[in-house]
Amino acid sequence: SVVLMCGLVFYPILVTFTYSLQQMKLTEPQNDKIVGFKNYQMILADSNFWYSFLNSIIILVGVVILTVVIGIAFAMLLNVNTKIKGVLTAAAIIPWALPPIVNGVMWRWIFHPSYGFLNRLLLRCELIEEPVQWLSNRFSVILIVALVVAWRNIPFCAIVLLSALQGIPSHIYDSAAIDGSSTGQMFRKITLPLLMPSLGIVVTSTSINAINVFDEIVSLSGYGDVSKTLMMDAYLRTFNFLDYGAGSAITYIIMIFAGILG
Repeated sequence: SVVLMCGLVFYPILVTFTYSLQQMKLTEPQNDKIVGFKNYQMILADSNFWYSFLNSIIILVGVVILTVVIGIAFAMLLNVNTKIKGVLTAAAIIPWALPPIVNGVMWRWIFHPSYGFLNRLLLRCELIEEPVQWLSNRFSVILIVALVVAWRNIPFCAIVLLSALQGIPSHIYDSAAIDGSSTGQMFRKITLPLLMPSLGIVVTSTSINAINVFDEIVSLSGYGDVSKTLMMDAYLRTFNFLDYGAGSAITYIIMIFAGILG
């Protein structure tokens, strides 16, 4: 495991940092040189970077809120003893098991402006007069991406919280009920505090997944500027514009940001 970590994690991190300190464009190989932290200064002064950063922050906040709130609700639902509890748990894991690109393509069919399921449903219910262009507006695309990423992360959240719920002794609730506590009071005073360690794991994992989102955006809206995030900005600079110096610098900024969240 040490060899794998050194070869597949630490060595690439070191190499990427050395690239970020260089002017390194594959279209201008004769101009390669060490420029220090100028790539970082150039990126932090670029309005496109802050545009991508804001998109990433909106996705991050939306994903964390949706995942935590719906994840807690699903965990409490799955914690109820029923004959189909195993089937419900297996069904809840499906979105987590599907590849991100598959999730993105599936949701694209739902929000497609011409023949998407949502537009057809709204038209049949006469709630709209013409199809809505869900994937052409910046904030609507970002919110849809947050929904899709949250949908993929909710099963993980629900399973982790379900495990924590099953570890809470039942006699604590019995004592609270004898003392006259309502269901809401037991949730606020018993359930939620005892779920905090598990919620820390969930929020950390979900935040890092939200910052690194890429597949869902590409499958939903392509490589357009409207929905560009930090990860997509790093990809485009590195592999479309072949600017390995600037691309590596953005990659390192993303890594530092994800590390802070962790």
